[in-house]
Amino acid sequence: MRQQRQPGLDRRRSRRADRPVPPDRQPDRRPEADAMIRRLRLRRIGRDQGGATIVEFAMVLPVLCTLLLGVLDLGYRAYAAAVLQGALQEAARMSTVGGIPMSQINDRVRARLGAFTNRGTVTISTSSYFDFTDIGKMEPIVADHGGDPNRPDVSGDCFTDINNDGSWDEQGRAGLGAAEDVVRYRATLTFPHIVPIGNFLPGWNNNVVLSAETMLRNQPYAGRNTSWPIVCIP
Repeated sequence: MRQQRQPGLDRRRSRRADRPVPPDRQPDRRPEADAMIRRLRLRRIGRDQGGATIVEFAMVLPVLCTLLLGVLDLGYRAYAAAVLQGALQEAARMSTVGGIPMSQINDRVRARLGAFTNRGTVTISTSSYFDFTDIGKMEPIVADHGGDPNRPDVSGDCFTDINNDGSWDEQGRAGLGAAEDVVRYRATLTFPHIVPIGNFLPGWNNNVVLSAETMLRNQPYAGRNTSWPIVCIP
């Protein structure tokens, strides 16, 4: 039986090309086509943004890590300075009441700084003065027979030996002093950086050195000494 054609459909048999289509081969391309293909590839690569975020992050990551480590180290240093100052103030208050040995006060300071002294060292020094205005001043000269008027340097020059050490020097006396004396309490804390900066930056020290001091007057728990020996140069 003959197959009936449906209306509206025109079935035609496809015709073959009059000549064969050349395959995509280099000898069949023209030089202009090669240049155009290269330009199109370059444009496609230039517009491609895939992986750009990873590259940008890789460029920023070292700087970001350096900043974070620096902030962490500075914060730890500020915390250590605050603890050191608080320990000194507590030690000074203990020393002003009298009757507490200096060794016990120093042990209390080292206990407060235990988190830092495990990796470092702490140095404590105390000195006492008659008044706040005497801190840092040399012993007064009471007789001058020529030479330098600011120091006893010739025979017959005399000075008040306030610290009773036989030499002309600063007025401070080692220790906690007596009643109503001004005590100068100093401490130096040395510990390594939590980030070894010296390994990356030449000339930088790997240790942090923090110093703090405080001054308080002792309580009037006893009589006060107001007489000191006079020393003259022979």
